[in-house]
Amino acid sequence: MSDFDLAIIGTGSGNSILTPDFDGKRVALVEDGIFGGTCLNVGCIPTKMYVYAADVAASIRDSARYGVDSTIDSVRWLDIRDRIFGRIDPISQAGKQYRMSSATTTLFSGHGRFAAPNRISVDGTADSFTADQIVIAAGGHAVIPPEVQDSGLPFHTSDTVMRIDKLPQRLVILGGGFIAAEFAHVFSSLGVAVTVVGRGEMLLRHLDHEIASAFTDEARRQWDVRLGATVERVSGVPDEIRLELSDGSSAEGDVLLVATGRRPNTADLGLSAAGIETHPDGRVVVDAYGRTTAAGVWALGDVSSPFQLKHVANHEARVVAHNLAHPDRLREFDHRFVPSAVFTHPQLATVGITEEEARLQGIEYLTATQRYGDTAYGWAMEDATGICKLVADPQSGLLLGAHLMGYQSSNLIQPLIQAMSFGQRVSDIATGQYWIHPSLAEVVENALLKLGRS
Repeated sequence: MSDFDLAIIGTGSGNSILTPDFDGKRVALVEDGIFGGTCLNVGCIPTKMYVYAADVAASIRDSARYGVDSTIDSVRWLDIRDRIFGRIDPISQAGKQYRMSSATTTLFSGHGRFAAPNRISVDGTADSFTADQIVIAAGGHAVIPPEVQDSGLPFHTSDTVMRIDKLPQRLVILGGGFIAAEFAHVFSSLGVAVTVVGRGEMLLRHLDHEIASAFTDEARRQWDVRLGATVERVSGVPDEIRLELSDGSSAEGDVLLVATGRRPNTADLGLSAAGIETHPDGRVVVDAYGRTTAAGVWALGDVSSPFQLKHVANHEARVVAHNLAHPDRLREFDHRFVPSAVFTHPQLATVGITEEEARLQGIEYLTATQRYGDTAYGWAMEDATGICKLVADPQSGLLLGAHLMGYQSSNLIQPLIQAMSFGQRVSDIATGQYWIHPSLAEVVENALLKLGRS
């Protein structure tokens, strides 16, 4: 008989697997970090709390054009930081205490790895335990380029930069993705001079080309943006870091934030000992139900998913939880229309394929673009940059993709995600319901109407 009915490695979305279906089951939880995982402690939630403060500061700085004169007297960084983690840390600790107090759940604090199929050891000790079913939900970690690692100079990642004790005067961000874009907005809005260094020709290259190009133009207006260059050497002293770039220039700052991507935490899980296969990028191989190549072992979230997104990890956790409890009625992951948002300035949101992807795949398509400033509410905002771009199938009338840049993009995109998920046609979405006038949602309505006339 196994020591446990179920073992879960990781307490982020993996912790949410324990629905009432598992009441009375013997469960082991293994955590090699802060209880609650990336999103709660060092990811989505604290970053968005910082972003909200940054949005407030940006609104104050921009208020004069509306006839409201205002200034920022000071930015109390420690108060901002402590407001955020004064809420988050107790949630993490309470979650840990709750699991520790359970009569049927055992929490192992340490690094878990497979010693054999269905057997896990913690911190490499001789002691280990077995479980009938095991879920790998170990998340991911920040990637550090060797030029930074080998320099011996201090640097931060998204895991650590939010807890610094004071705002730097100058911040250098290495990376051109969503983490870089969000922290550039946070720190610049709070008064820090920000330099962003990216190797690509645009920031946020994964987005639709038109959107990424427009955002890069906006970023250049806000920050010192260096693109098309790689880091050849990191030099200087603590509090005065210097990145020497391949184009012959350099970027200096008091603090260096490395935002060059994240990788799954699979390198030291002992996966080969359990017969668990991985992709070339390190992700655990899973089927449509979340099963790995080892019997009785499942995986979800950043450790296996191609989408490093909390809402995807939560969806996968719900599916895996159901499949564990109902092995005769398995459900599949639904990754058809996975949306994402970047909470920078301006905000961005996307779902489905881009125009470039449609063209490369030989898919027949139509596009329509609506600018915020050409709607009544956008006019009231004096918005000159917001865009809603849609991609649709001209034959079926179904949306293929939606890409937004501008105020509240993450909210405006939701009816389009719903339309794609439930197979609603462009004409039905546009004319089959009321759109409040004059609301910002008319940006979406007008883009849909343009598609219908194409």
